[in-house]
Amino acid sequence: MLSFQVLGPVRVVAPDGVAVDLRGPRHREVLARLLAADDRVVPLDRLIDDLWDEPPANATGAVRTFVAALRRALEPDRPPRTPSRLLTSEGTGYALRAGRDAVDSRRFEDALSSARTASPRYAVDAVNLALGWWRGSAYADFPDAYWARAQRRRLDELRLQAAEVRAAAQLDLGAAGPAIADLETLVAESPWREDAWRLLAVALYRDSRQGDALAALKRAKDLLAGQLGVDAGGRLRQLEVDLLNHAAHLQTAQLHGGDTHAATALYERTVTPGSRTHLRSTVDLLRTLAVTSGPNLVAARQERLAAILAAERTGDADLTARIIGGFDVPAIWSRSDDPDQARQVVAAAERTLTALGPSAADSTRARLLATIAVESRANAATRGLEAAEEAEQLARRLGDPAVLAFALNGRFMQSFRQAGQALARDAIGAEIVELSARHGLTTYEILGHLIRLQARSAAGDLDGADGHATAAERLARHHEAPLVTVFTDWFRCMKAAATGEDPVAVARAYRTAAERLPETGMPGFADGLPALARLSICLLHSRPAPTDPGIGWGAYAPWCRPLALVASGHHDQARTALASLPAPPPDHFLEVRWCLAGHAAVAVGNRRLAAEAYEALRPAAGELLGAGSGVLTLGRATDWLKRL
Repeated sequence: MLSFQVLGPVRVVAPDGVAVDLRGPRHREVLARLLAADDRVVPLDRLIDDLWDEPPANATGAVRTFVAALRRALEPDRPPRTPSRLLTSEGTGYALRAGRDAVDSRRFEDALSSARTASPRYAVDAVNLALGWWRGSAYADFPDAYWARAQRRRLDELRLQAAEVRAAAQLDLGAAGPAIADLETLVAESPWREDAWRLLAVALYRDSRQGDALAALKRAKDLLAGQLGVDAGGRLRQLEVDLLNHAAHLQTAQLHGGDTHAATALYERTVTPGSRTHLRSTVDLLRTLAVTSGPNLVAARQERLAAILAAERTGDADLTARIIGGFDVPAIWSRSDDPDQARQVVAAAERTLTALGPSAADSTRARLLATIAVESRANAATRGLEAAEEAEQLARRLGDPAVLAFALNGRFMQSFRQAGQALARDAIGAEIVELSARHGLTTYEILGHLIRLQARSAAGDLDGADGHATAAERLARHHEAPLVTVFTDWFRCMKAAATGEDPVAVARAYRTAAERLPETGMPGFADGLPALARLSICLLHSRPAPTDPGIGWGAYAPWCRPLALVASGHHDQARTALASLPAPPPDHFLEVRWCLAGHAAVAVGNRRLAAEAYEALRPAAGELLGAGSGVLTLGRATDWLKRL
């Protein structure tokens, strides 16, 4: 993959580390202008205006010549007369379709977003790495171009924020000395940054230099008054009081914003609320937060819809597409946590596709379609499946690994329409693991291992599934994704049940795993699951269903209650309940629902429903039924088919 570098003089580096020859300065400027557009199409007339104060008569032909030469330089192995997948012609303009990982400025933004919400140790390492990508001013070759000035100001501001994030994290780690050195440089370079002065004063105080800390605050107030004619803000004034009073919190307060509220506050202070930049950066933050904890997942879900609706209100379909498609958080569970919100996201994605029309870039279209496929999970309508298939086709044609991983996630979510798909899902998981490991897509690599955990479980390869659980846990520990162990804990309960361990011990393990569910922020996963797991143990050991009053069957009640009625001797009521039983939704428990329906049908003599269940489960012959969920199983499909 080519590396595009704009944090300094613009250049392109091949995978072998050799710089690509970009020909003349105009070629380089065309490339830089397209990179600054951040995947958006730049119309030809805009390119011409940006290249020349007074365009020559042959400007159109010249730009096309520059583009053709760039294509040859960037894709030397592209067969003649085949369209470029990197520098594309779209309508009357051009776009550079480089993935986020391929452009150093985008990697820098992503690293900063991650550092803002990560642990202090990770934040310091991430910012150190990201600041090392800078080789001078951004777009340094084009100091006078107006389009470069705007990008340069934005990226310079993010660089200063990164230094503040690192300093706050260093202080939380007890490293006041390195933080002081960095902050002294920062306030000398940007003396009006109140946050930098605040951090410097705290660092000096923690280094037992109270006098220097007070002197730093005085310098800040003098500079703000002398250069900007403004008084210091309330936080600096309060800090001065706290320093004089030796306030206890100065030594213990956490300064790194490693949670939703602090990160959101940081954005609000530095980016205009409601602006396009604010919306774009917000969705990047939410994507990171969604995998860090249950409360953050809930907050990210809520803010995501608000960001989409705000983007739609701007009337900018390209912006809306980025906000929708940018939330490419890997999804492993096929039942939505918030079905109403999912419907609204799908509707917004469909409206955006319509607004963009046929001229929409393939990468934009693929992300919107992948979003529709993922958010249409457990929906029997065919639109989600169609969207998944088209997204995958577009992603393969693009050759963008991040888009392909997202599209494959959509295909996985649409793979629960019939029983017996373990091998197909295993192939999807294997491709995601290989693709993600090769391109550094860690969250998708975790997803791929969890998909394979489920698929290998369904195939009866529980040791292989355990290997994928271990791999997912190892990645989760390193990248601070604690929700992963929710799924692996439930898998190990299922493995114990499937391998014949003592049912009392298995039930106890399931109860322990269930204790974490309320804090996961995943109601689509948690609702009714403990009761369903309890029922699975009963059926594995040929025991009647539990009949406790008020047992929380949740969404699985229509399929579980008939068995509870049979166990209580109420066969007529069970027959009535089965007569109005809905079709099982296409999700992880499709097979389980058919087993429960078929088992109750046999018990009350409903031959029609028993035959339906038999036909629905036949494709899963040879598998462990329900084990494709990765959380529980009802045993071998062959046993159930014989019974039916």
